[in-house]
Amino acid sequence: MVCAGSLPTDIRMKAMTMTTMKHVATMLAVLLAVSALNVAAAEESKLNQPPEGYKALFNGKDLNGWKGLVGNPKTRAKMSPEELAEAQKKADDEMKEHWNVVDGVIVFDGKGMSLCTAKDYGNFDMLVDWKIKKDGDSGIYLRGSPQVQIWDPAVKAANGVGSGGLYNNKENPDKPLVNADNPVGEWNTFRIKMVGDKVSVWLNGKLVTDNVTLENYWEHDKPIYETGQIELQNHGNTLYFRNVFIKELD
Repeated sequence: MVCAGSLPTDIRMKAMTMTTMKHVATMLAVLLAVSALNVAAAEESKLNQPPEGYKALFNGKDLNGWKGLVGNPKTRAKMSPEELAEAQKKADDEMKEHWNVVDGVIVFDGKGMSLCTAKDYGNFDMLVDWKIKKDGDSGIYLRGSPQVQIWDPAVKAANGVGSGGLYNNKENPDKPLVNADNPVGEWNTFRIKMVGDKVSVWLNGKLVTDNVTLENYWEHDKPIYETGQIELQNHGNTLYFRNVFIKELD
């Protein structure tokens, strides 16, 4: 019988090396896990925090500052203050049933109407993250008018065209310059700049709409409204929005 103390040196060294490697591997796994948690915590701390010069339209906690959709600019203009107030209350009640906040993200369940800013805006620079599922279809209404398009480029209506175009334009360009969408299910980021009736859109850092006139969909013989609400539009799909920021321009 060979006693443990009399094991050959190379065997003892090999056993010690294997034990050391196991300890190192365990420590590396722990360090990687801690690092991942720190990165996640850092990202979470930045969520819905506006960059310098911008204000948050979404506070990351609730839908304060947002309201339900009542008709369109043309129909709202015909309502008396009393009629509008009654319709707005009904729209707000319905909105709260279908738009919610989950872990710092605005989530739409696919039912109901669009989500609108309580405040009207004129000239602005806007940032917004959005995410859709397969066959998703949405958009951002500017001054209450359609729209900067959001959709799955694979859907039949898109025919391979990406997001970020002014879909409802008839006389001016309506398609994006390039397809810059991330794969469906991943987050995308819009930067939307509107001055007068001109709109520029960047999708994931790429210019997709370059200083294009946004036409008045509701009253085509008139220019776009000088001010109006911003709307997160839907087509009956589950939608996700976060990091919604705005900078008002002169």
